[in-house]
Amino acid sequence: MKLRTTFCLLLAGILAFGLAVPVMARGGAQDDGGYLRLAWWGNATRDERTIAMVQLFMEKNPGVTVETEPAAWDGYWPKLNTQLAAGSAPDVMQQDYTYIEQYNARNQLLDLNTYAQNGTINLSDWSDSALASGRLGGKLIAISLGTNAWGMGVDPAVLASAGVTVDDTAWTWADYERIALAVFQATGVQTMPAGAQEFYQTFEHIVRQFGVPQFAAGGKSLGWTNNAAATAAVKEWFDIQLRLKAAGALYDPQDAFVMGRAMNEYPIAQGKTWNNFHWSNQHIGYQTAANRPLEYYMFPTVNGNKAPFGTYLKPSQFISILSSAENKDLAAKFVNFMINDLEANRILLAERGIPVPASVRNDLSSRVDPNMKYLFDFIGKVTPLSSPIDPPDPAAAGEVYDTMRPIVLRCLLGELTPDAAVSQIIQGANAVLGR
Repeated sequence: MKLRTTFCLLLAGILAFGLAVPVMARGGAQDDGGYLRLAWWGNATRDERTIAMVQLFMEKNPGVTVETEPAAWDGYWPKLNTQLAAGSAPDVMQQDYTYIEQYNARNQLLDLNTYAQNGTINLSDWSDSALASGRLGGKLIAISLGTNAWGMGVDPAVLASAGVTVDDTAWTWADYERIALAVFQATGVQTMPAGAQEFYQTFEHIVRQFGVPQFAAGGKSLGWTNNAAATAAVKEWFDIQLRLKAAGALYDPQDAFVMGRAMNEYPIAQGKTWNNFHWSNQHIGYQTAANRPLEYYMFPTVNGNKAPFGTYLKPSQFISILSSAENKDLAAKFVNFMINDLEANRILLAERGIPVPASVRNDLSSRVDPNMKYLFDFIGKVTPLSSPIDPPDPAAAGEVYDTMRPIVLRCLLGELTPDAAVSQIIQGANAVLGR
């Protein structure tokens, strides 16, 4: 008993400093009443809040130990795949819409229908549409942790210095180029290459405005391969970046494409750019890293936000249980706690996106700070200008994006023309998808 008390005090001390719980012998933890491993990607703010939420779960469930495994986005997936191959995967994982099909195809995610039906995971406050994105082949393999939209973080002080105002509900890529040049000429602050870290989100949001998805039905080719208007719009996006580069207004693409950096190392946090492209649920993390007020805008459009809309509401992340989890019942209990418990969500404070259950949203509405209330309002603005989300990416999507990445960078560096880059992107992607 003394040993267990000592360990719990040590664990509480570790969690108080926002650090991951160290790996420990699984057998010893099980003797104390239950053991889980929880993995997620995120940032310092998310890590701190998630670890505090885990501490609360352990306090409410004496004898249970939850080991936390935070990671950066780009390191999370390779690590997880290595763990899965070695038979050492976590029990509960944060999952993304981009990869959900891949894990489902390999039967690596547990069907949560049984736990929903027996009430272990309470979904009475969830609509069918809110659950639909986590259903594949009749199985409920993931539950949304929040509502999210793709857009652009902006430094309003820089725009004000340049005398620029933006109506982000109607601005086009032409407006974006004009504003970027005006900002550079007035302040010397450069523009982040659009979607450098997640360039494929840029392509997806552009081509959806022409009624075509990123991937064709069946996942054997890109959905915009034979759509001349969509292809031309992607080429024009490259042209815009290159014109900004020629004017000196574009931030160095080589540096912009560096992966794995902390948020405080991003150009916008350091005042080197006036903008950055990321998901809305990341806004608070970037603002914290920048240590100054930032605003969040809708993504520029080709058509001024007329239907069909490129924007969509995406599950910010899912929570899933791995089919290899040793204590599935405990894992399901934890999932229910994370998505429904009011005290837990008062700690998390919607950092992963606007919560789905109305009971949680209503409870948080008077508790969130002005920055989070700003995001609540942003989702309200985006909702009527959004179209339904496309089906999950095919299993080969990760390899497709790996194929695209060097082509995009070479074009932004001036080594390929936009025509050549788009041609190589389509050919390379379709070769991977068509195998």
